[in-house]
This record gives sequence, C-alpha cells and structure tokens, in this order.
Amino acid sequence: MSMAITAETVQIIRRLEPRRDVDSALRRVLENETRRRLAAYELTNRMFQRKYGMTLAEFEAAGIVEERGYSFEVESDHQDWDQAVDGIATLRDALRGLQKQQ
Repeated sequence: MSMAITAETVQIIRRLEPRRDVDSALRRVLENETRRRLAAYELTNRMFQRKYGMTLAEFEAAGIVEERGYSFEVESDHQDWDQAVDGIATLRDALRGLQKQQ
C-alpha cells in the first residue's frame, strides 16, 4: 500500500529521527506515541485497582456498581476503567504489530 506524505511531515519526521529512513522513522514515532498512550491507560488501571482493591474483572463479578447504588462516581469509574483495560489490550496489539515490522 502506497500513501503520500507531505514534505512538511517528512521534514518533521526527519528532525525527530534523523538517522532513519522515513518509513522506519514514522514507525518509531508511532511506537513512541503508542507507548505513551499505553502508559496512561496502565496508570488509570492501577489507580482504579488501588481505589477498589481488585481488578476490573473482579469489580464486575462482584457487582460493585449495583452494590454501591449505581452512583455517578462508581458508574463513571467503571466506564473509565473499562476503557483503560480495553485500551491496554488494543495498544499492546498495536505495539506488537509495530515491533514485528522492524
């Protein structure tokens, strides 16, 4: 698959990764951004694990949302936690794909 990249984007990529060809430099930039986002999701996951003293799977199995009366805080935490756990899985897959291409 061939795609066009603007000259300005190529210049930015070359400044960020001057010793690499454009394709491998772009993959490196994508890998770094994926790692950054993964770290944020992992931090969110750990924060909720500490707050509730359990994993998301345990939280759901224990029915904590219902147990705590469907409060806004618990519902919101559940949604954010679920998004973080899903994001971790998705980004780990993406990272494996980027690393496989190197």
